[in-house]
Amino acid sequence: MFDVGLGEMAVLVVLALVIFGDKLPQVAGQAGRMLRQFREMANSAKADLQEGLGPEFKDFDIADLNPKTFVRKHLFEDDDDTYASNGGLLADDASYAAAGGLGYGERPPFDSEAT
Repeated sequence: MFDVGLGEMAVLVVLALVIFGDKLPQVAGQAGRMLRQFREMANSAKADLQEGLGPEFKDFDIADLNPKTFVRKHLFEDDDDTYASNGGLLADDASYAAAGGLGYGERPPFDSEAT
């Protein structure tokens, strides 16, 4: 997230000591309390959102709204429920087999003259 090296970090610490002096522990404590309050507010907002959406969205996770997570979840993960509910066929495979195509595990016909 932040690309700060060791030398840059040392400069930031020296600047903080120069600017805040002996009040640095108080400022750090206030920053910690403020961060804790932000976390509590975020958790409270998340709980209110999940409560307001109702029981059908009980598995809703706000992180799923991140575009990278959304793509990873819907494109790169297998959907085992759809596969199992169609007797081993995916939805597209089932409609293809119903139309007279090959079923799951069937081999296509072999033509020895077609080379």
